[in-house]
Amino acid sequence: MPLPIHYPILRGLILPVAGMILLLGVGTSGYQWLEAMPPVDAFYMTVITVSTVGFGEVKPLSTAGRVFTVGLIVAGGALTAYFLKTAAEFFLSGEWRAQLDQQKRRTMLTKLSNHVIVCGYGRVGREVAHELRAEKLPFVVIDKDPEKITRIRDAGYLALQGNAANEIYLKEAGIMRARGLVAAVNSDAENVFIVLTARGLRPDLTIIARANYEDSESKLLRAGADRVIFPYRISGRRMVTMMVRPHVADFLDEVTHAGDQELLVEQVWLAQTSPLVGQTLGQADLRNRLDITILACRAADGQVNTHPGSEMILCADSHLVALGTREQIQALARLAEGR
Repeated sequence: MPLPIHYPILRGLILPVAGMILLLGVGTSGYQWLEAMPPVDAFYMTVITVSTVGFGEVKPLSTAGRVFTVGLIVAGGALTAYFLKTAAEFFLSGEWRAQLDQQKRRTMLTKLSNHVIVCGYGRVGREVAHELRAEKLPFVVIDKDPEKITRIRDAGYLALQGNAANEIYLKEAGIMRARGLVAAVNSDAENVFIVLTARGLRPDLTIIARANYEDSESKLLRAGADRVIFPYRISGRRMVTMMVRPHVADFLDEVTHAGDQELLVEQVWLAQTSPLVGQTLGQADLRNRLDITILACRAADGQVNTHPGSEMILCADSHLVALGTREQIQALARLAEGR
């Protein structure tokens, strides 16, 4: 169930609007009873009295009718003043702009599909968001800290303030339409709860979880994470690689978007309708046709061929790990999908 949208201005206007409706009813009934007016005439008298327009009485009023009219004028003036005060406070405070922004964000959330949900906007979550933007993948960030939410929105990202382990916020973030979730909260225990909740809502969702301690890996995997990442372990390995194998490190930076190079390593799915299906890698001749290098192939049964030769047969529902520029990868993807 989506979170309720609160509109203080609407709540503030409930009283004067309800009061005005009640006043019109009381005025109509009063003129009917005191002056024996028909319902239409009584309603007309009430409207021109409450609105202080005063076009003229339908008929001369009795003393009781005049006293009743004065009461209607005073009550109508008070309600109008309260209405104007509430509206002025709303617009002068800028709250209307905040509510319009909130409604815009919620509308954007309802339109999101095939996106990634990033839980936590610490050092790791921030880098995940930056990389997702670089990949031009839609995403939404969930975090409990209101200051972080402000920074996230200032950076131009979609964000929800709340506990990502609560299924209400995950549903509002569009988990039923998402392609994946990244649990990047600094606490391993919180990440376990996030993964458990997300897996319960979407058994087929791809979930990547962050872990600070090695003994948390088994817990996260049992909770439903597909992959567990240790940021400190990865950082340590990269530092050592830069120290003892700097050229390898430069290559890895190049193919993982760390620099400004165009070379990418990407996985491409082979659809059954692809003209490549049934051909050998040599027959497909992807190196000459698209200037693409095939690094590995993961078959539909999960077996991985890390040294694909020219005799390897390309099968449907397998994944090719390819090296090339963005344009070359996109051309391969279109060919692999049969477009």
